[in-house]
Amino acid sequence: MKYGIVAFPSKKLQDLANTYRKRYDSHYSKITPHLTLKEAFEADENEIGTISKAIASIAENHAPLTIHASKISSFFPTTNVIYFKVEPTNELKKLHQDLQEQLNIGMPKHVFIPHITIAQDLTETEHDDIYGQLRMIGVDEQEVIDRIHLVYQLEDGSWTAYDTYRLTGAE
Repeated sequence: MKYGIVAFPSKKLQDLANTYRKRYDSHYSKITPHLTLKEAFEADENEIGTISKAIASIAENHAPLTIHASKISSFFPTTNVIYFKVEPTNELKKLHQDLQEQLNIGMPKHVFIPHITIAQDLTETEHDDIYGQLRMIGVDEQEVIDRIHLVYQLEDGSWTAYDTYRLTGAE
């Protein structure tokens, strides 16, 4: 089964992202807006209990995260993905690093660039047009995220929470 680790922003930031996602993101109906902390990985029922305990232990050592979605950016020319750029704080980078190193469940395919996707699977023309418009609108949202989630993929391709972990460490 396919799993991943994400942080869901507040409903306010999710609603803002969804105003764009419902028009420009082919995965709109598959998962709510999120910040990916650990890319999708394969695990079976025997492994997931151990992985879940390890995530719980990591969460206990990390304080809630203050995130700042500071601008609209793009992964072009690598992919035609448009996203809210989340400023890469030391706390966020350390959480990602701890999840990567302590879980030991595969090397990342990409460099960690904290973001919330708002558009994907666009043609180059669509990307250029939409990106230009959205950059002028911009984004500037700050908030605190106090939990992370282990999610898994259902047969229809959608994702749902397997478990939730509170970030309870000292700041």
